[in-house]
Amino acid sequence: MNLPNKLTLIRVIAVPFFIILFLMEKYPAALVIFVAASITDYFDGKIAREQNLVTNFGKIMDPLADKILVYSALCLFIEVELIDAWMLIVILAREFIIAGMRTVAASEGRVLAAGMSGKIKTALQMVSVCIILLGLAVPDVPKIVIVGYYVFLLSLVMTIYSGCEYVIKNKDVFSM
Repeated sequence: MNLPNKLTLIRVIAVPFFIILFLMEKYPAALVIFVAASITDYFDGKIAREQNLVTNFGKIMDPLADKILVYSALCLFIEVELIDAWMLIVILAREFIIAGMRTVAASEGRVLAAGMSGKIKTALQMVSVCIILLGLAVPDVPKIVIVGYYVFLLSLVMTIYSGCEYVIKNKDVFSM
């Protein structure tokens, strides 16, 4: 297994530790785990592209690892009433629509590439989670959580935008 794929696996393995630490209200440690896991997302892609180590495993697991990490955090934020459930539902609806479109396209031998707006959406989600976790880790500065919440709202707008852009760009999939 190459280094980028190992970094992707580390991200997945980090999730249960992040969840446990969050539920134990060990927010500084949860933040460290989340940030470290998020950083692996940057490096696994960079290394894979630069060293020509792109694999089918990486193509599937890298975006899945991102979703497992971020959506775990969002579920925890719902649990502690930092975000509303409908927000995660909107995000999941976008993901299911795109996954369905990719499945149909793949059945016809076609690959639907991720767009830049989707990458921006993921980055905004990760940044918003980090800021919210920082606010929980440093409770003396409650405005940090509010800033994180607004960045999360921005990521929600980007989620909707990128989903619409993806559907419009690949609308021919619906006629396959």
